[in-house]
Amino acid sequence: MLRSMYSGISGMKNFQTKLDVIGNNIANVNTYGFKKGRVTFKDTMNQMVSGASAAQDNRGGKNPIQVGLGSTLATIDTIHTQSSLQTTGRSLDLAISGDGYFIVNQGDAKFYTRAGNFYLDDNGTLVNGDGYKVQAFTVNANGNATNQLGDVAVNVNAVLPAVKTSKIEFSGNLSLDSVIGGTPFTQQIQIVDANGNTRRADVHFVKASATEWNVFVDKPTTDPSPLVVTFDPTTGDSTTNQINVNGIDIDFSKLTQNTGSTNALVNPDGNTEGSLESFNIGSLGEVNGVYSNGLVRTLGILALAKFSNSSGLTKAGGNLFQESINSGVANINVAGEGRGSIAAGTLEMSNVDLSEEFTEMISAQRGFQANTRIITTSDEILQELVNLKR
Repeated sequence: MLRSMYSGISGMKNFQTKLDVIGNNIANVNTYGFKKGRVTFKDTMNQMVSGASAAQDNRGGKNPIQVGLGSTLATIDTIHTQSSLQTTGRSLDLAISGDGYFIVNQGDAKFYTRAGNFYLDDNGTLVNGDGYKVQAFTVNANGNATNQLGDVAVNVNAVLPAVKTSKIEFSGNLSLDSVIGGTPFTQQIQIVDANGNTRRADVHFVKASATEWNVFVDKPTTDPSPLVVTFDPTTGDSTTNQINVNGIDIDFSKLTQNTGSTNALVNPDGNTEGSLESFNIGSLGEVNGVYSNGLVRTLGILALAKFSNSSGLTKAGGNLFQESINSGVANINVAGEGRGSIAAGTLEMSNVDLSEEFTEMISAQRGFQANTRIITTSDEILQELVNLKR
């Protein structure tokens, strides 16, 4: 008789836990990046009344006779399904479309989150709402990403120093059909001197022979000492690679002479001094600084973590997850490398479905009521047993 009462108690406790999880889900229906929970049950141990027996010559087999002793919690799962993205228009609001988690640091502790409502602190460091620093792959002086993780700093007072022009690269095509000694093809370029000042220079192309062109860099076409570019008569590729003139490397290796139009391009390096005017975040997580001199420099590339078992992550509060012994080690890379893309100006909404949660709430409520009836019915039967003594 008492077994049914304890079965009812176990059921009530389980449904109380389920209601706790449902309540937490509903409370976070508007929490960005929230992942809902789910409760599953399993039956607990069974008391053996009699065991099974095998079939014999003159008698068939017999099944075991067992009495269940209630239920218990099997799992409380975190459901990491993708939710809808809400457009906010704020440049520091980021959402991941696909797999992956943003990485934030508090000291040496790493946390992972899908909530991308980020901010800049007084040092220009990208942080979340609690001040945890968002992690990104750092870039070297050439703007190339390294494999080192670090903080992302957007210094609004940053100044990009002037760089003197040290190389001029030629590319594109010079028409094979051009007339020898004909009208020059001219391009205007901008050169930065050692003082960081710019000046414009003309580059003239004049066909000298079937396989040669004279190039006048910052000189009139009447100058007697042009640069001579030679082309292979079979392939049309340049056989003149690089020439150094007054400390500037002039590279002709990418020029060709083929039929068609002349579309040669002249690209000098170097830049004037510029201050940071704005920044933006691309779909691959690159944080790009836009400078007043027209240049764009990558300040860092946001890192995304991926796990073998994301359901094994531990909730740490504040929309954060922590690595656990069953989640696997964080596999960290940039967006797009087996991970989702980053959508700037959007936030991922909670994946809680209210219609589903209210349905589960009704189911849990009825289950709880049914288990209370087990206890009251068992109590009534015990009362009848007591009354037998009267």
